[in-house]
Amino acid sequence: MISPFLVLAIGTCLTNSFVPEKEKDPNYWRQQAQDTLKNALKLQKLNTNVAKNVIMFLGDGMGVSTVTAARILKGQLHHNTGEETRLEMDKFPFVALSKTYNTNAQVPDSAGTATAYLCGVKANEGTVGVSAATERTRCNTTQGNEVTSILRWAKDAGKSVGIVTTTRVNHATPSAAYAHSADRDWYSDNEMPPEALSQGCKDIAYQLMHNIRDIDVIMGGGRKYMYPKNRTDVEYELDEKARGTRLDGLDLISIWKSFKPRHKQSHYVWNRTELLALDPSMVDYLLGLFEPGDMQYELNRNNLTDPSLSEMVEVALRILTKNPKGFFLLVEGGRIDHGHHEGKAKQALHEAVEMDQAIGRAGAMTSQKDTLTVVTADHSHVFTFGGYTPRGNSIFGLAPMVSDTDKKPFTAILYGNGPGYKVVDGERENVSMVDYAHNNYQAQSAVPLRHETHGGEDVAVFAKGPMAHLLHGVHEQNYIPHVMAYASCIGANLDHCASASSKSSPSLGPLLPLALLPLSTLF
Repeated sequence: MISPFLVLAIGTCLTNSFVPEKEKDPNYWRQQAQDTLKNALKLQKLNTNVAKNVIMFLGDGMGVSTVTAARILKGQLHHNTGEETRLEMDKFPFVALSKTYNTNAQVPDSAGTATAYLCGVKANEGTVGVSAATERTRCNTTQGNEVTSILRWAKDAGKSVGIVTTTRVNHATPSAAYAHSADRDWYSDNEMPPEALSQGCKDIAYQLMHNIRDIDVIMGGGRKYMYPKNRTDVEYELDEKARGTRLDGLDLISIWKSFKPRHKQSHYVWNRTELLALDPSMVDYLLGLFEPGDMQYELNRNNLTDPSLSEMVEVALRILTKNPKGFFLLVEGGRIDHGHHEGKAKQALHEAVEMDQAIGRAGAMTSQKDTLTVVTADHSHVFTFGGYTPRGNSIFGLAPMVSDTDKKPFTAILYGNGPGYKVVDGERENVSMVDYAHNNYQAQSAVPLRHETHGGEDVAVFAKGPMAHLLHGVHEQNYIPHVMAYASCIGANLDHCASASSKSSPSLGPLLPLALLPLSTLF
């Protein structure tokens, strides 16, 4: 039950809240609903074309509360109240929910989930590109339990493939596309235990360069894992933490170059200026590593040295679209997750807004007729916002009342746990005494932890393009790549593609649901 004190405070605040004049007219809402209804009725004619191209946008840690808050932020950045704003992903016609648990974890991590939505099988927490028969940190449980990803299936089908991320390119999400590792943290051999090395397991950076040697586009961070131990970084010459990490003495950048055919145009770049100077029509293979570790947060990004996610996506698409057979592109907004872990909601939400801009950029460069685009998250976070805030309240602002218990103000954004837990003189910190609008402000949390944790609830899946309607309802997370492969006629399940290949129209024709197909035809 809400106390009378709160009722009075909320009522006063909401009475004085801004309401756009057009929204006072009931016909505004009726017409909006009718327009939405007309668009919904158009969806009865399903797009059953073959998906020549597939783009997967993965917002790491982008739970539903993050999507909603990012929507409001996007609107407020354009000087609107924010709530009525539409993200690019909001415009997608089909939405589903994904169950994110790992085989051994109720609340998952980004490695086991990446194996699910890229390889089509659920896996244990902390493992990538392997089945649940592989136990984390145990190298000797890897062999024979490797599972391949949709990126591999697309490459085997003759398509171009790419990986674009704001994390290091050997981080959990991208690594499931090409690696098979009992531990997501084996970035280079420097991070591996002697036992794993002696048993023959390879680090993830090594696997990036050797497992699928002809990945067409790779962009993100992670330079230091490609170079010998203590090799000085090209950008941060005085920073010891930026130096090379490899104990085996390998220069993986040189190895990457040596694997490329001489008649192909291969380019390695390490800064934004070099990237944007490229003519994509003259690039066959691109490796861009813009930071020693993860890329900078969008709010902190150096416009001279680091490209934005949108810029990387545009360059990637200009290269990949040259293949007449199509492409598969994995795009990760990976630092949404990092912002939340640090309790820095402003960093996390600006990362989400930038990813949404990249989604719009990709949409403008492709067609729903032949391109399936899927936007989802690997997991959520214990991030929330509330407090009966009035319309147009800054998403980073205060709730309209003080606590009726400790008589102190509180921000609308809060975390269930994390580093924002602060006690001053035995009481909760008074947020009005700090700069809660600062880029690195750590929102208050209920439980003190050095790093905020993931959330266990379902995450949204947004889809548009050929066969997007197969993403509906509530699904296991590992269902997602099966849909993408089914739509693009790649992988092992190709029976339904025979009629499409015999027709001039690129349609999949009569469809047999995945659940009714013989198990031998599935991945």
